[in-house]
Amino acid sequence: MSHHLFAPPPAEVIPRLWERPHLLTLPDPRALTTSIRATAQVFEDPRSVAILERIRLVAPSDANVLIIGETGTGKELIARHVHELSKRRGRPFVAVNCGAFSETLVESELFGHEKGAFTGAFTSKTGWFEAANGGTLFLDEIGDLPLAVQVKLLRVLQEREVVRLGSHKNIAIDVRVVAATNVRLQDAVAAGHFREDLFYRLHVATLTLPTLRERPGDILPLARHFLQDYRGRLGYGPEELDPGAEHKLLQHNWPGNIRELENVIHHALLICPRNTLSAEFLHMSSLGLQRGLGDKPEATAQQALVEALHRLFDEAGDGLFEQIEETVIREAFEYCQRNQVQTARLLSLSRNILRSRLIKNNEITALK
Repeated sequence: MSHHLFAPPPAEVIPRLWERPHLLTLPDPRALTTSIRATAQVFEDPRSVAILERIRLVAPSDANVLIIGETGTGKELIARHVHELSKRRGRPFVAVNCGAFSETLVESELFGHEKGAFTGAFTSKTGWFEAANGGTLFLDEIGDLPLAVQVKLLRVLQEREVVRLGSHKNIAIDVRVVAATNVRLQDAVAAGHFREDLFYRLHVATLTLPTLRERPGDILPLARHFLQDYRGRLGYGPEELDPGAEHKLLQHNWPGNIRELENVIHHALLICPRNTLSAEFLHMSSLGLQRGLGDKPEATAQQALVEALHRLFDEAGDGLFEQIEETVIREAFEYCQRNQVQTARLLSLSRNILRSRLIKNNEITALK
């Protein structure tokens, strides 16, 4: 179903675009200071304003929504906004991370279990679907769900009922699913790690979030928000950014997106003794490329990569692509000190896909 068929919400439910606040925050961002989630989202850049309008069209329906975006772009904030602009507003919003649980545990968490269903199940437990009944269930990192759980999730979405582990009783549920991913699910489908039928079931309405570097008009408004927010928490710190600090923020490539920007501002307030925040107190990640005058942010690294690829093409033999892919994955794995979670995040792959490639490349064993 295309998004233009969705009926607009009643006027009393959603104000006009220009009357809406251009700032979204999590309910309790102060409790999430160690999270990799973005705790604020603004809509000043034309690309983010377009996303806001797309949300306005999608939210009123009960269609499943797939949010695609890099880590730290504010996917949960967008999911919450979809919920708030829907007819389910005021009902439960349950947010869960599918990649944070083992295969056995994620099934129990999703669908619930009865007492004695497995070792350690001393009491019955309500699953996420039941907890979100009548409202919205946000499934973050949906690409990390094991295939066996994907089969059961598909059935729940089709039948609109769940069966707890250890039970044969069907429980009717009325839940809107909003899923999110930081990888291309199409690639996971092609690799056999994500069910194609589940992909299309989730892919009814799509919201693709641009990275922070792709919407530079949001950088300074977000920086000013975090400046005031953390100044209020600390009870001290600079009140504003000077032109040099603004310039430095705009030149950074922000590989960690909104969450990285928040961390940079937070750290700057801890060490800046002045009333105005200057560039010297902004400590950027070495992963971000600085923009040179007249250069694209990725120009230097990409040019070096292109030159290396051309040399390989000149000497091309059999299996060139596989060799390049294997080298990239191996070097990224070593760069991340053989940490699978960090490597998957660095390469924007699901952990399932990365694990299969590492096993194929003999970097890890299937049992490890």
